[in-house]
Amino acid sequence: MKKLLCLALLLGSVVVGAMSQENRPWFDTKLSMQERTEALIDAMTFEEKVMQLMNEAPGIPRLGILPYNWWNESLHGIGRTGRATVFPQAIGMGATFNPELIYRVTTAISDEARAKFNIAQANGNYSQYSGLTFWSPNVNIFRDPRWGRGQETYGEDPFLTSIMGVAYVKGLQGDDSKYLKAAACAKHYAVHSGPEAVRHQFDVSPSLKDLHETYLPAFEALVKEAKVEAVMGAYNRVYGESASASQLLLVDILRKEWGFDGHIVSDCGAVYDIYVFHKIVDTPEEAAALSAKAGLNLNCGGTYRALVKAKDKGLVTEDDIDYLLRPLIKCKIKLGLFDPKEANLYNAVAPAVVESDEHRALSREVATQSIVMLQNRNNALPLDKNIKTLYVTGPMAANTDFLLGNYYGLSSNLVTILEGITSKVSIGSSVNYSPGILFNTPTLNPIDWTTGAAKGADAIIVALGISGLIEGEEGESIASEHRGDRMDITLPQNQINFLKELRKDNTKPIIAVITGGSPIAMPEVEELADAILFVWYPGQEGGGAVGDIIFGDAVPSGRLPITFPKSVDQLPPYEDYSMKGRTYRYMTEKPQFPFGFGLSYTKFDYSAPVLNATKNDYTIKATISNVGDYDASEVVQLYVVRPGAGVDNPLSSLIGVKRVELPKGQGIEVEFTVTREQLKSITEKGESKLLKGNYKFIVSGAAPVERSTELGTVTPLVLDFKIK
Repeated sequence: MKKLLCLALLLGSVVVGAMSQENRPWFDTKLSMQERTEALIDAMTFEEKVMQLMNEAPGIPRLGILPYNWWNESLHGIGRTGRATVFPQAIGMGATFNPELIYRVTTAISDEARAKFNIAQANGNYSQYSGLTFWSPNVNIFRDPRWGRGQETYGEDPFLTSIMGVAYVKGLQGDDSKYLKAAACAKHYAVHSGPEAVRHQFDVSPSLKDLHETYLPAFEALVKEAKVEAVMGAYNRVYGESASASQLLLVDILRKEWGFDGHIVSDCGAVYDIYVFHKIVDTPEEAAALSAKAGLNLNCGGTYRALVKAKDKGLVTEDDIDYLLRPLIKCKIKLGLFDPKEANLYNAVAPAVVESDEHRALSREVATQSIVMLQNRNNALPLDKNIKTLYVTGPMAANTDFLLGNYYGLSSNLVTILEGITSKVSIGSSVNYSPGILFNTPTLNPIDWTTGAAKGADAIIVALGISGLIEGEEGESIASEHRGDRMDITLPQNQINFLKELRKDNTKPIIAVITGGSPIAMPEVEELADAILFVWYPGQEGGGAVGDIIFGDAVPSGRLPITFPKSVDQLPPYEDYSMKGRTYRYMTEKPQFPFGFGLSYTKFDYSAPVLNATKNDYTIKATISNVGDYDASEVVQLYVVRPGAGVDNPLSSLIGVKRVELPKGQGIEVEFTVTREQLKSITEKGESKLLKGNYKFIVSGAAPVERSTELGTVTPLVLDFKIK
C-alpha cells in the first residue's frame, strides 16, 4: 500500500511538472483577458471552482494558482496588518469637504498596499489582510447619529458621500490603463445603517423615493464614475430579500441598470444569515443557491461550500458557478497576479513608502483640514505660544485610542493632544497636565487636585469625548451597552460634571477639544466652554494637528458632514429608515450645529451672485472675499431647493462644493456648473423627473438653515429661477 501511494505521488509530481508555463494559458499575457479567464475555468474541477468563491481561496498547485485571501481593509489607511500610516477616520475625511485631498490619501494608501503586498508575497504570506482587494470605502448614509459605524462613512449627505467615495476609489485603484493598483469595494449595498444589534435579521422597506434619492446615489456614482471593482452586499433584508441575494439590488439595479461588471462580495457571514437569522430558506444549500442565482460572486464565510451539494440537488448548475467565477479571475488578472513581476510597475513600489515622512505629513494635513471649530466666544482661540501658564486636562489628552477610530492600522508614531500642545508652546511657558477624571466612570478618590490647579492657569485645554470603546461595530466596542450603537448621544455625565467644576468661579478661557466619530449633543459644553474644537478620530498625527489649530499655525476649516442635534428627542425612531425628519435635508427642528457648519479665525464675505442658464446647464458664480486677519480656506457650498421643498422634496440638497484658499484681504470668483439632469427629483414611484416650477440655488458656508446664521456662518446668497 505504501509503495502504491509513493508511486501515485511520484506520478502526480511528474504530471504537475509536465504542465509547464506554456501549457497554462491563463499566465499568457499575449492572450486576451477573456481567453485567459476561460482557459483557467476549463482547467478547474467543479470542487476547485467552488472553493475559489470564498474569501479564503486555497491554492491550486497543479495549475500554479497561489492561495489568496480576498479580505483586506483600507478605510483610513491599511488596516489590521501591522505598520502603516493611520489617516483620520472616514468621517473626519468627510469633514474636509475636499475630494482632491482624499484622492491624495488613497494614492498614498495604495502605494503602501503595494509595498506591503510585494513583501508579503516574497515571504509566502497569503493570510487574511495581505492581499490587494480592499473592502473600502463605506458609502452608507449616516442617517442617524446613534449608529456606531457611522464613523466609517462620509456623513449624512448623498452628494458629499458620492464625491468623496469616487475620489477614494480612483486614488486606490490607480490610473494605469492595464493594471489595478488595488481593488476598492463599495459597501454595504444597500440601505444599511444600524441598529447593530439586529443587523443580521432586520428587514427594511424604504419608500422608492428614499431608496433612489438617498440610499443608492453614492453606490451608483462609484460604479459608473469611479469604476469600482467590487460591491459588498449588506447583512439586512431589503423589501424582504437578503441584500446579499437580492434580485432587485444585485441583478436589476447593479448589473442591468448600472452596468456593473466587477464582482459582488457578501458581508462576512451574510449568506449564513439567510437561513439562520432571516429564515428565508431552511438549509445552507438553499441559501448558497439563492445568493449564487442572484450573482453574488464571493462569499465572505464558508456557506458557499454547500454549492457542491446544491448542484447535486439541482439548485445550481456548473454554468452558474462559472458565471460567478469569471469576475474574480478577471480581478486577479487586472491586479497582475498572473503576470511576470516586471510587467507591472506597481510591483516596483519600495517598502520605504510605508509610514514615510511624506505620508505622515499628509495624515497631519488631513487631520488639520478635518477639525471643526464649533465655537470661539470672545476669540478665545488661537492661543499665544508664549502663554505664561497653561493647564491641559481631560481623559482624552494623553489617550491614543481616540486617534484610531475603527478598522485601523498600527503606527510607530502616535501623537496625542498633550504632545501636540506641548510641542507648540514656548519653552518659557509653564504647562501642567492631569487627566482629571476617568473616561466614562465616576472618580473614586474624593480628593481633587486638578480643578483648583487648572483654574490658576491663563487658559485651560480640556480634552473630552468618546472613542471606539463605546461606538463602533457589533462586538467591537467593549464599553457599549448597545453592541456599538449609542442610544444616548451626550458626553458621559462625569465629563460634563468635570467641565462644570472647571467653569465654576473661573473667568479664564476654557478650550474644549472633543473627540468622536458621530454627533455629540452638547448644549452644556456650548454654554460652559469658550471655544470648542471637534476633532473626530484624527489619525496618528492628530495631536499635532490640534496643536497647529490651537496656536494659530493653521486656521480651522473643517465642516460638519452630519447634523448635530440637540438631543435624541429631535430624532425619529432609530429603526425607522424613512428620511422624514432626518438630516438637514428633511429635519425641521433647529439642531445644535447644522450640516456644513464650521467657524474660522477669519471672516468671509459672500457677494455678487450671478446665474446664467443654457439649454443643458446652469452656471452659478459668486465672489468670496477674506475680510479678516488670517490667510485661510473656505468651503463654499451650493444647495438647490426644488419645487415641493419640505413637502414632496428635501428642504434643500447639497449639489456643489468648492474649497478655496484665500489670503487675507483678497477675493475670488467661485463658479459652479449644474446640469439639468442633476436638478431632477425622485418621485414617490422612484422615477427621476425634472419638475416644472420655482427653484433656488443657495451659495452658503453651511446648510441654509436658521441655526447657520445664528452661529456666525455667512448669510446665504439666494438665486431664484424657474423651469417651465
